[in-house]
Amino acid sequence: MSLTQGLVRLIRAKAVTQDDLDAAALFTLDAVASAIGGRSTGPGQKLLAWGQGHSGDAGRRALLMGGLTHILEIDDLHRASVVHPGCVVVPAAYVLAQQKGATGRDLLTAVLHGFEATCRIGMAVGREHYKIWHSTATCGPFGSAMAGAELLGLNDDEAVDALGNAGTQSAGLWQFLATGAMSKHLHAGRGAEAGVVAAELAKLGFSGPSQILEGPQGLFAGACPDADAEAVLRDPDHRWQVHETSIKPWPSCRHTHPAIDAALELSHQIPEPSRIAAVDLKTYAVAVDVCDRAHPDSVYEAKFSLHHCIAAALVDGRVDFASFEADARARLADVRAQIMPQVTERYTSAYPYDWGSALAVTLDDGTRLQAERSHCKGDPEAPLSKAEMKAKAHMLMELGGCSDSARLIDAILSMAYDGPVPDPNLL
Repeated sequence: MSLTQGLVRLIRAKAVTQDDLDAAALFTLDAVASAIGGRSTGPGQKLLAWGQGHSGDAGRRALLMGGLTHILEIDDLHRASVVHPGCVVVPAAYVLAQQKGATGRDLLTAVLHGFEATCRIGMAVGREHYKIWHSTATCGPFGSAMAGAELLGLNDDEAVDALGNAGTQSAGLWQFLATGAMSKHLHAGRGAEAGVVAAELAKLGFSGPSQILEGPQGLFAGACPDADAEAVLRDPDHRWQVHETSIKPWPSCRHTHPAIDAALELSHQIPEPSRIAAVDLKTYAVAVDVCDRAHPDSVYEAKFSLHHCIAAALVDGRVDFASFEADARARLADVRAQIMPQVTERYTSAYPYDWGSALAVTLDDGTRLQAERSHCKGDPEAPLSKAEMKAKAHMLMELGGCSDSARLIDAILSMAYDGPVPDPNLL
């Protein structure tokens, strides 16, 4: 039995409870709201202009929604796999559910299946993979294909074909970070589209490689030098991976969030920014690898800057969309210059299962303020409440010009209780 055959069987053997459906509805809401909010951005407008010519094709619609969902850097994150499952799985499930006239529960069950596939494969690819490959882009197609397999009624063999052909489309490189190019949004969109196309083809009998993961010319051999193949099927009775996924409260790279959380704790103890003499950050290696930017020159670079995110949290006591604009980047430059990130073994060895940071702020009179996080707001250990999730969704929908956000929020959440699939009307 191949790993994908085992994965399909594992997922389809798991029971789905009302609690699971409620969780899937909240994550679906977060993804839809993020997509609507993404319409307000420059990259979002470009995607929408492209999408006008592809509104009738499910794969192309999934690409559009996936790209929009990932633009604002405020969508979900699964720590152990370092994957953003919602921006790939939810768009695929949503467009297919709408196309097939599926029920809300059907859609949410597909979301559970998709998250499970994406996250389990993400936990198996190993740490070295993430240095070159964007795991959301490489692992995401498996999740969108698994969601599609559920909604299209594929049997187990057809589902394996779908995952095999989704995996052979697996791609997405980190090189875009060097210039702040828009490729990351495309990664999410193409991951969603790849799974939709693979599932649709499998329904027609289009075969795919059953050993796409572990085969001698498969994903692990080609892009995962330290793959942990056993992770794909490990602990099959563990709760659905959607429950292990974090929600972002702040619109920046998740690697900045433990430090932001610690900085927000200290912000109320700082009399004024000019009193800050030094800021020492201890964190894990990947956070520094991805987010070591002392002088961000754009909104996107600032969202991937530990220095800037910490400075915003310390000085303003909040981190929101305005925190990354040009005036904020200029205003926070002096404090940003005081921040010194340092990689420590303690946090590096705990990663990716724990994303931790410790912050120490020294004031001009020698006073030393300290805060530490092994997890942060939005993680399963400190989840956002349902009210906070709805407030976040409302904010994002208003940002994207949705005129009836309360109705759409309630409609999405009601899918867990036999409600129909509402149309977010992204175009």
